[in-house]
Amino acid sequence: MIDSSKSIEACAAYYGDDADAMKSYLIEGEKKALNLDNRGPISFENDGSLASNIREAYSKYGFYIFEGALSEEEVKDIKDDIKELRSKFPTGPESTITSTGEPAMNAESKSLTLLWSKPLGDPLGGTELANGRHQIKMFEPEAKEDAPMAVPLILLGSLQFSDACLRTYANPNILRVAESINGKDFAPFNEALFIKEPGVGAAVSWHQDGVTHWDNEDFNEDIHGFNFMAQAYGSTAVNGVWVMPGTHKQGKIDIKKLVEETGSERLEGAVPIVCNPGDVVICNRQILHGSFPNCGFEPRITVNFGFHKRSSVLGTKGGGIHSESQVFDENVIERRSRAMGYAIEARKQKYPSEIAYSYQPFKQSGLSFEWNEQSRKDLKDYNLEDLSI
Repeated sequence: MIDSSKSIEACAAYYGDDADAMKSYLIEGEKKALNLDNRGPISFENDGSLASNIREAYSKYGFYIFEGALSEEEVKDIKDDIKELRSKFPTGPESTITSTGEPAMNAESKSLTLLWSKPLGDPLGGTELANGRHQIKMFEPEAKEDAPMAVPLILLGSLQFSDACLRTYANPNILRVAESINGKDFAPFNEALFIKEPGVGAAVSWHQDGVTHWDNEDFNEDIHGFNFMAQAYGSTAVNGVWVMPGTHKQGKIDIKKLVEETGSERLEGAVPIVCNPGDVVICNRQILHGSFPNCGFEPRITVNFGFHKRSSVLGTKGGGIHSESQVFDENVIERRSRAMGYAIEARKQKYPSEIAYSYQPFKQSGLSFEWNEQSRKDLKDYNLEDLSI
């Protein structure tokens, strides 16, 4: 695992009178996380289903760390691609050009793409953004004087901008996990790139991701789906996501009340997701989770993509940025699934000796795909139809 001891010391120093408490919280949280029995390589039973011990641990805790799920080649592919992608970012929240004066990669996007924050800020906490699910604001330390005015935090619709993210989206073992949990007709959700640069990376306030099904009479632990979080650089107690194990089964949580009862945002019982480059985390969207500002020295770049049970999506009115008035029918689901078809074909070109994943709904409908420049154009603004619930 990454040695984050220096980052823990540096992070705690930002918390003033609470420095000792924050240091202890980070150290103890890391110890607890590493003692959980919810990590190991992806494995399957003889019938192709996810290994029973993995399924049980995921159900118990609400998250599981698939160690070494991405090869060194795939991790390098992601890092190289993201480095090039960063050179195409706009210079700031209001800009449409790069630092060299070229049009930014999202200059013509109709959909929301880049979410920015002040350095070490919490842009979502305590606001009505994202359906108001970020109920409290995290502590926002003062960044160093040479920090930029704003830093990118989330790139939405990442598949249209990053071929490496597109290829990782079609990783066959990861998609087999999605099939095992959500059924062969599983539906896509959305994709994003989370960026937590050292010394400036923003916080994400404690929240639960689900929106539409909290009062559903068929409510269950899997009804709002899950996210995969593929790690390019690894994840530590300082820069990583923290979770409250088991809360994915508890329904909607009053986060304000929980913070008041705890006495701070350092929630009792929470643990960080600690993992290495190439590890992929599956995280239930209903679990209570969040992250502190990255006051340490290690970057975290997470390739994020999620999936739903088709029964959770079909006929449901959307609950996301672009879909609040949209009812998801089979046509919408099929159109949104095209990204998976393109991803599978793009991955075949990069890894021709690999056995590609075969998505059942494509086989049933007879849909076929190619990955070429026309396909790339078809992906533009595809996230306007994210299946957000």
